[in-house]
Amino acid sequence: MSKKRRYIRYLVLLLILFAVAVHEVIVDAKISSWEQTLEVRLFAINADGERATNKYIRSLKQADFKAVESFINRGAERYGITIKAINFTYAGELISRPPDVPLENSVLGNIIWSLHFRAWALYQSFRIKDGSSDIDLFINYFDTSKTKSLRHSVGLKGGLIGIINGFADNDYRGSNNVVIAHELMHTLGATDKYNQLNQPAHPGGFAAPFQEPLFPQREAEIMGGRIPLSATKAIIPDSLNLVVIGAFTAAELNWYGL
Repeated sequence: MSKKRRYIRYLVLLLILFAVAVHEVIVDAKISSWEQTLEVRLFAINADGERATNKYIRSLKQADFKAVESFINRGAERYGITIKAINFTYAGELISRPPDVPLENSVLGNIIWSLHFRAWALYQSFRIKDGSSDIDLFINYFDTSKTKSLRHSVGLKGGLIGIINGFADNDYRGSNNVVIAHELMHTLGATDKYNQLNQPAHPGGFAAPFQEPLFPQREAEIMGGRIPLSATKAIIPDSLNLVVIGAFTAAELNWYGL
């Protein structure tokens, strides 16, 4: 590769990083003040190429994601946000697929993947001419007859983008929405509140951290991810009807003191 072509590639990369940085600064200002509604755009992706997955994606519509939008907005109102916090737009199917999250948890690998994902997402936003957004979420759907377990989903505050892995089955629509809400909260600045055993961490990961007796809990905290039934057992909620946004998470979103 000639020096000129190498310099051009470096310049393009720098321009991409600059555009991402400017976008993040603008949206961070909106998140810190909560004076404007955040526009969230969702894309569905046939991640396994199966006919059943394609059929499911073709059946999706805006109303299928209303539960997530309502969940966030109810939580924001509960903590004193006086505007509609987020507005969802289902942008339909996307043919291109985001880079896979690395299986090995290495610092360098995660940095390289993050830059790749940001560049890919920025390219998609430039290519799609159906309006702008503050946050883009890409949902990889998989046929339940072919895939029994899903890789970890990821939401990036740095980049304001997320990859959600979900099942292409109506029976999993509620649990898919829980994952979408969880990763969206990551893009807004919320952190995970569970331990290495995937058990909700007390107190932040509990819906009712000061309940007596503490167990069993009746609901999950969105960043705790599970409903704690005992000190060693917790179950995944099958819909957002069993999930709340706790005070510790609300504080991370700057939903206090406004």
